[in-house]
Amino acid sequence: MIAPGVVRRYVAVGDSFTEGLDDPDPASPGRHLGWADRLAVLLDDDARAAGERLEYANLAVRGRRLPQVLAEQLPRALELAPDLLSLSAGGNDILRPGADVDALAAALDTAVAAARAAGTRVLLVTGFDPGGLPVVRWTRGRVAAFNLHVWAVAQRHDALVLDLWSMRALYDARLWVPDRIHLAPEGHRRVALLAAATVRGLHGDQLSRAEQEWSRPLGPQERRGRAARAADDLAWARTHLAPWVRRRLEGRSSGDGVTAKRPEPLPLQR
Repeated sequence: MIAPGVVRRYVAVGDSFTEGLDDPDPASPGRHLGWADRLAVLLDDDARAAGERLEYANLAVRGRRLPQVLAEQLPRALELAPDLLSLSAGGNDILRPGADVDALAAALDTAVAAARAAGTRVLLVTGFDPGGLPVVRWTRGRVAAFNLHVWAVAQRHDALVLDLWSMRALYDARLWVPDRIHLAPEGHRRVALLAAATVRGLHGDQLSRAEQEWSRPLGPQERRGRAARAADDLAWARTHLAPWVRRRLEGRSSGDGVTAKRPEPLPLQR
C-alpha cells in the first residue's frame, strides 16, 4: 500500500474535467481552475508545512479521449518525474455509442503499470454516478463497468482512487453547470477535498470529519414538476446535446487548437 507523504511535484493529465472547465479563475479572466488546481493548493499547504514547495503542471485538454490522453499527455507527464500523477479520462469515450469499456481498461492498465514502474504515485478517478442526471443517465451501466475496471487496475498496481461514484452530494444538480457533464465551481471544490483526503491517506475519525465538508447538503431546492423538467430536457438537448452531436458528425472536438494550460511544473502563485 502506498504510504501518504508530502507531494513535491504533481502533474495532472486528462480531459475537460481536469482542465477545470466551468470553474473560472477570479484572478485570471478567461482561465479555469478546477479540482486539480484546487487539489494543488491543498497539497502545497502540506508541502509548506513541511518546509517544502509544491510544483504543479496540468496537461489536461478538453475533449480528449483516453487513447489521446495516454498518447499525447502521459509520456510528457512521466518525463516530468512527478511524485504524484492524477489520471482522469474515459468519460468522452463512454459517451460515444459502441464504446469498448474493456479495451479502455486494458489501455489504462498498461499506462498505470508504466507510471508505477517509474516510481510515480498514481491517482485514478472513477466516473461519477449519472443516475440522478436527466438524459445522461443512459450511460450509467457503462460508467459502472468502467469503474470496476478502475478499481481492479488500482489494486493490481497499488494506485490511489478518487471515487466520484461514492459522492452522493453530486446528485444535487446545483453542483453541475447546465450542460450536465461539467461541474460548477462548488462541485470542483468538493471533489478537490475528496482528492486531498485520498492522497493524504485519511481514515477513521479523520476521514469522517473531512467527509462532512464535501458531503454537506446545499439546503432545500425548488421542486420542479414533470412539465418543467421536460422543458429543461428540451432546452438542454437544443443548447448542449445538438452541438455535441454535430461536432461528432463533423469529426471536430471542443479541444481542437487548445493546448495545456500549465505545461511546466512550477510553484503556485499564492
